[in-house]
Amino acid sequence: MPAYAIGNLRPAETLHEEVLTYMERVQGTLDPFEGRFLVHGAPERDVREGTWPNSLVIIAFPSLDHARAWYDSEPYQALLPLRTRHLDGDVLLVDGVTADYDPAVTAAALRAAQG
Repeated sequence: MPAYAIGNLRPAETLHEEVLTYMERVQGTLDPFEGRFLVHGAPERDVREGTWPNSLVIIAFPSLDHARAWYDSEPYQALLPLRTRHLDGDVLLVDGVTADYDPAVTAAALRAAQG
């Protein structure tokens, strides 16, 4: 099942040189874990509900184990402070759904669990 690393990064007034270095090097930490960017920054967005002042990052992995192994890897952990020293945000690793996922089946199970 696919998995994703999702980052909700708050913009900085100026982009620090270390953040640019992080951006230049991060793909090299993803490659061994088959990670690939699906969304990076999302400068052009169409907010339909609520507000979204932040930058969005979505990275796809073949599995949650791949995503965890990447995040915990020595190369990524060594690189990570270049971003975290200068950009605040939230990052989570999450399972995706299978290609045949049906939200109606999930709704039925939730309805049944409620009694």
